[in-house]
Amino acid sequence: MTVLRNATLADGRIADVSIAGGRIGAVTDPAPGPGTDLTGYVLLPSFVEPHAHLDKALTASTVDNPTGDLLGAIRAMHAAADRFTKDDIRRRADRAVRVMLAHGTTAIRTHVNVGSTMGMRALEALSEVRADWAGLVDLQLVALVGNPLGGEAGANLRDALRSGADIAGGCPHLDPEPDKAVAICLDAAGEAGTPIDLHTDETLDPAKLTLATLADLVSRTGFEHGATASHCVSLGVQPPDEQRRVSELVSAAGVAVVALPQTNLFLQGRDHPVGTPRGLTAVHALRRAGALVAAGGDNLRDPFHPVGRGDPLEVAALMVIAGHLGAADAVESVTAAPRAALGLPAVAVEPGAPADLVALRGEDLIAALGAADQDRLVWRGGRLVATTTVTRTLAAPPARSHP
Repeated sequence: MTVLRNATLADGRIADVSIAGGRIGAVTDPAPGPGTDLTGYVLLPSFVEPHAHLDKALTASTVDNPTGDLLGAIRAMHAAADRFTKDDIRRRADRAVRVMLAHGTTAIRTHVNVGSTMGMRALEALSEVRADWAGLVDLQLVALVGNPLGGEAGANLRDALRSGADIAGGCPHLDPEPDKAVAICLDAAGEAGTPIDLHTDETLDPAKLTLATLADLVSRTGFEHGATASHCVSLGVQPPDEQRRVSELVSAAGVAVVALPQTNLFLQGRDHPVGTPRGLTAVHALRRAGALVAAGGDNLRDPFHPVGRGDPLEVAALMVIAGHLGAADAVESVTAAPRAALGLPAVAVEPGAPADLVALRGEDLIAALGAADQDRLVWRGGRLVATTTVTRTLAAPPARSHP
């Protein structure tokens, strides 16, 4: 049995947490005894990344996005695709997983480009990475296909779902027939018996609102494998009544929404030099309607977002700054909410829960979130799987005389 002593919990309590058989055995008042001393650390459920692009990760230094917007990033990656071998993709993805695990992430859903110039080599590479990290970091692979979905891309999606992809993906809002594209993706997921996770309305154009189409189709077809809509930026620029209407549809359909503040703040709004929109979905309207809202990092230093750290605390901080969430809700958006969106077992610091945990330096939750100290410990199934220790040495301020 392992005992984590003197840990600060999210609600401010100080407790000893015992772990046995990969689960939390007890949460008790602090007492003397052997164990890992977590004095000065906040203990939380480990983080979950609900939306990554591991096949693109760590390419910002070699793939430039001169326009800085979404279409510029897409064009840049298409132009560079032939340079990315299976071994290169696997190496970069493995490095990205290591970065995320060190920060406290033990589950990742990553979108993987398939078809077109990429073929299936990125999916093959990520399938190997998934196997390599099994038991330490859970990887879910989303087949991300191009457009139009009514042509070869739709066939590529079905091929990928037969070739190791776990989830059906796509970008219907970029399709010549957006609503039809949503239906094609949903049909492919239904045939394969897999969840669906679509890049949805990644635009500030209010005329693009395929989120409503997805929610309506999920409800009308009784789709039961799990549906997620990522980005949903255009919902944030709808009038309040429309935000409420669509949010209620989303909630009723059980569609999870993943906000992606880092990438969308970088890509969106470049053609709005005055009063630049935030490029974020309607977080509060969705939450008021009862929809599940998670948050993710999206891109890790690639043409879509060149300066990401792979740290969920950066995402949570942006949900406070740009999304106006409180600290506790922001942390929940990178812990409990994405677990639910990805269909993973719930984790809480309470008896019986899986011991998937992260300890963050800080006297309380707000301090830990605000400082985002790299000094962390990470457990997966009760096993300590990552430790980062930071040493700081500061010069003393010069002595001065006081009057």
